[in-house]
Amino acid sequence: MNESENAIVVKDLSKCYRIGLKENIHDSMGGALFSFFKSPLQNYRKHRSLYTFNDLDSPDGENADDVLWALKDVSFEVKSGEVVGVIGRNGAGKSTLLKIISRITDPTGGYAEIRGRVSSLLEVGTGFHPELTGRENVFLNGTILGMTKKEVHRKFDEIVAFSGVEKFIDTPVKRYSSGMKVRLAFSVAAHLEPEILIIDEVLAVGDAEFQQKCLGKMQNVSESGRTVLFVSHNMGAINQLCSTAIMLDGGRIVAKGESSKIVEQYLAKIFNSSDNHDLKNAPVRSGDGRLQFTAAYLLNAAGRKTTMPIAGDPVDIVLEYESYHDLPRVKFLLTIFNQLGIAVTHCTVDCSGKRFDVGKGEGRVICRIPRLPLPLGQYKVSIVAADDMEQMDWVPTACVFDVEASHFFPHQFVPPMRYSTALVDHSWEIHTGKHI
Repeated sequence: MNESENAIVVKDLSKCYRIGLKENIHDSMGGALFSFFKSPLQNYRKHRSLYTFNDLDSPDGENADDVLWALKDVSFEVKSGEVVGVIGRNGAGKSTLLKIISRITDPTGGYAEIRGRVSSLLEVGTGFHPELTGRENVFLNGTILGMTKKEVHRKFDEIVAFSGVEKFIDTPVKRYSSGMKVRLAFSVAAHLEPEILIIDEVLAVGDAEFQQKCLGKMQNVSESGRTVLFVSHNMGAINQLCSTAIMLDGGRIVAKGESSKIVEQYLAKIFNSSDNHDLKNAPVRSGDGRLQFTAAYLLNAAGRKTTMPIAGDPVDIVLEYESYHDLPRVKFLLTIFNQLGIAVTHCTVDCSGKRFDVGKGEGRVICRIPRLPLPLGQYKVSIVAADDMEQMDWVPTACVFDVEASHFFPHQFVPPMRYSTALVDHSWEIHTGKHI
């Protein structure tokens, strides 16, 4: 490949951070004084060792307890006009990679070379001033993102129309809702015209209608011949926008190639990570912990546990939990995602108009689906428990199941997942002749 064809060249890129270790708590004045006088020497050693990571087998190198490698020996090239997706779990190193390429963060080792005018959409809304009006912030933010005043003037009406906040454009931003501010900020960023665009998870802004507008705008960018490096957890967007993809795990590239194949590989890895329904030690969860899920599984029509429910048959999704308090008005909800990472359906107790008073101790809540409306394929269930105060527990991969057979329609044919995210009961008629 001719080097001049590459817009981005990343070679052996590494970035490490020093993690602060918990200091010993001293129980005497003498110990505290000794630690105080010793700390300058300790700080010097830590600072010095931060720049001596070439000797990775040394105690100060890769395996030191207080060293985190956010990126390690990452190398790839992006051709001019190519749209490349970067995917991976939280903490895989995606944002660190984009910050180094955008010259926000310096690498520990290796280099990243950019050939062309670059703009980065890393944190939508950075640079907005709450005391300024929307109009003033459009000019301020546009300048920060690299546009000239003339460019902002030329695109101003288009930016405001895209955001949908025309009525409030001369209102101070501090009076905007969070959604309005994000919409206006993305609209400014979306109208940049650089040769290289670096984007970090900006399609999750606003409501569903605005997200669709964002996706359409990014589609136009990707088709305009500009080079794009795009980080997202939306696998549908990665498949739609990107020709190739890179998967990061633990700061290293573990796969790269055609986006559809890399997305499939990534989702298969996530889907296979469920630990046999046992959620007591779920590797990924969040919430304040007043209530925690302990298990999640499916029951078939016979009341037996199953990982292969049949489309069209009744299914119970059982969520076992342990509550550490007496909790009023608890909201339970679950979302079923298909292998493309698309939310197929969302079930919440609010749809039935009731919440549950949960007593301290163990219990279980059951979501009953009378007729499973899913095409053949693999799915995962994400679960949440919350109340009026805060989210108590969220487990993004609570259980995984496969739909391999269907009783949904009277005949055997079932549309494959790529054509349908849900099955809908329907019938057909035909009328012929002149008098219809």
